[in-house]
Amino acid sequence: MGSKSTTLSKHHMQFIEEQKMFFVATAPVEGFINLSPKGTDSFRIIDDKTVVWLNLTGSGNETAAHVLEDSRMTIMMNAFEGNPMILRLYGTATVIHERDNEWNQLIDLSTPALGSRQIFKLNIELVQTSCGFGVPVMTYQHDRSEMRKWAEKKGESGIRQYHLEKNVLSLNGKPTGLFDD
Repeated sequence: MGSKSTTLSKHHMQFIEEQKMFFVATAPVEGFINLSPKGTDSFRIIDDKTVVWLNLTGSGNETAAHVLEDSRMTIMMNAFEGNPMILRLYGTATVIHERDNEWNQLIDLSTPALGSRQIFKLNIELVQTSCGFGVPVMTYQHDRSEMRKWAEKKGESGIRQYHLEKNVLSLNGKPTGLFDD
């Protein structure tokens, strides 16, 4: 039913590529734990020990603040269709901003999107699968268009202003590093 390994197998990689949604969990040393659902075509496998995902503008920026303080991250994916399975990736993450050299190496792996905020890179320490028998079967219909429309309406300068107003501090008042030099 379940398994543990320190690397992604071909089976894991195929499962990841089929998913339309994933969840990211992080925590500061003290304060609120964050668990965020993520969609869009933003998750990429670099190799059997490394994954990245493009983070788009949101109402908060908890993940970035947490990773700056404590780099632990868990990513979880559920099979909502097909054979049941839950896959968790445990490891340490880094935040990559547009100002960082690594950004240019990684940004082209994802579909370009207005409002791209950061890239998170997870160095995998543990891959765990479990049965997923309790996860309901649901059918994917389509990605939502609201985020794209919102970003287009705001434009680059409007998104920057939104970042300054909403994305530079976490719920716990911790800096997110979004505009640090």
